[in-house]
Amino acid sequence: MATPRAKKNFSLLPFATHATRGFIRDQVARRKIMFAAVLGAVALMVAGSTILRGLLDHREHPASFILYWLACAWLTVLALLLALFDVLIVRAQARAAREQLRDQFAAKSTPGSQTNISGR
Repeated sequence: MATPRAKKNFSLLPFATHATRGFIRDQVARRKIMFAAVLGAVALMVAGSTILRGLLDHREHPASFILYWLACAWLTVLALLLALFDVLIVRAQARAAREQLRDQFAAKSTPGSQTNISGR
């Protein structure tokens, strides 16, 4: 008779950490998240300034006003931080590619190597 397996509890923090690492490392997913965050922030700003103006009156509903605009600010900061991270990653990749090309060029252009870049 087999012993029953111990039931594993789902823990949100390790799952969220692992999923976040995956999204951040994948360039396409990171840029889609940036696009969605900017689009969401713009939509919230437009809706908050026009359609939801009465519901977000800071004198009548201060809590909803603060929470709404904090959500808008959070989306904006998220997009900015992801964009900054993306710029740093792209610069690091460009630097690595430049160094790799420099090393390949140096290996081909050394006089003692078998393949010279001029073909002689």
